[in-house]
Amino acid sequence: MTTTALRGGLVITAAEETYADVLVEDGTIAALAAPDSACARGWSCDRTIDATGKYVIPGGVDAHTHLDFPFGGTASSDTFETGTRAAAWGGTTTIVDFAVQPRGGALRAGLDAWHAKAEGVCAVDYAFHMILSDVNDSSLKELDLLVAEGVTSFKLFMAYPGVFYSDDGQILRAMQRAAGNGGLVMMHAENGIAIDVLVQQALDAGRTDPRYHGEVRKALLEAEATHRAIQLARVAGSPLYVVHVSAEEAVAELARARDAGLPVFGETCPQYLFLSVDKLAEPGFEGAKYVCSTPLRPREHQAALWRGLRTDDLQVVSTDHCPFCFAGQKELGRGDFSKIPNGLPGVEHRMDLLHQAVVEGRIGRRRWIEIACAAPARMFGLAPRKGTIAPGADADIVVYDPHARQTLSAATHHMNVDHSVYEGKEITGRVETVLSRGEVVIDGREFTGRAGHGRYVPRSTCQYLT
Repeated sequence: MTTTALRGGLVITAAEETYADVLVEDGTIAALAAPDSACARGWSCDRTIDATGKYVIPGGVDAHTHLDFPFGGTASSDTFETGTRAAAWGGTTTIVDFAVQPRGGALRAGLDAWHAKAEGVCAVDYAFHMILSDVNDSSLKELDLLVAEGVTSFKLFMAYPGVFYSDDGQILRAMQRAAGNGGLVMMHAENGIAIDVLVQQALDAGRTDPRYHGEVRKALLEAEATHRAIQLARVAGSPLYVVHVSAEEAVAELARARDAGLPVFGETCPQYLFLSVDKLAEPGFEGAKYVCSTPLRPREHQAALWRGLRTDDLQVVSTDHCPFCFAGQKELGRGDFSKIPNGLPGVEHRMDLLHQAVVEGRIGRRRWIEIACAAPARMFGLAPRKGTIAPGADADIVVYDPHARQTLSAATHHMNVDHSVYEGKEITGRVETVLSRGEVVIDGREFTGRAGHGRYVPRSTCQYLT
């Protein structure tokens, strides 16, 4: 049995903040004790980590990543090895990635393909959602089998006709199935049919630059799709989780549903909290770096997102980490913004950016841990093993220096992408040491982990509904 003690730090969970020493035994948290108490002094440990003056927080849970993800004739540039290593650097110790049902194929084939990509190479723990790209009688029956084995959430798209798009009838059938098996439907809520009309009109008029990506994917079409998804979920008797919410009008739809007592949940991402649509208009095709869907919005939408996080109308901040290099990938859309691969890097910076929000007074420390660790763990059936510091939980622990200063840059990040969408941003706070199931994977800003340490984690159903 190997034992580690973390001593002298301020332990922060979603529920409380307290100075405590933490004892780790064989990969799990064995005990918490007041510093210098008789209990804590009696611990005999193989290793002691001094956390004096630091925060001791749960490892982050990023519930929305796309590693080695095929899109637009290419694939996201982070593999499961590089992406989970970058996650560790940023204090995230569990990711939930999206396996993709092949069009015309079985869910099982897609899930098996993603297991093959991830097995034996991940630096931190991982789980899977399932993207439904072809809703039919066969795939609906498969949902029951996947829920039973721990893949308990399913993503549908109101966007991307001809690729991932499902019509309202298909969405309703999937929601009805989820209502019966306990699965959680995740929705990309944009009116893709209308957006495609606007895309073609823009291209026909010679408006081909990246900035038009933001102009055609209108906030009202996100809000309309969010409203429609909520009503379909009501008809089906199904819970609903809306991913990457970016528009004030969409937040209003979620708030209205939650005020009515509906089991409707929402997620936003750091890019919508810290970046705005003006980035898409940067000269020299630089705006392509900021192309993602839903798109960046005008800065005034950010206030509604922060308010939604404070009022719990938005419960989770994930990254939608889907990086594409500028050279050779984003450049595929020169002369046609609709061909720019959609996605931004971010898995390494989520915990730090949200701490910056604490520094700026937008959220409190416990809310930081709630939206980045505890809520995603509960939402996706990973609690109580993940997302908290408590006896019996996995020893996924971060020693965080709240006073360290850093400047975000492609020159220093560890994601496998040739640019940073936060280039030059100065923030306060930085991960110092990271434990994943008790194993030190970041040790005083040095990577000490290994490919293959990360394990696949089957999930229970959404714990907000039990």
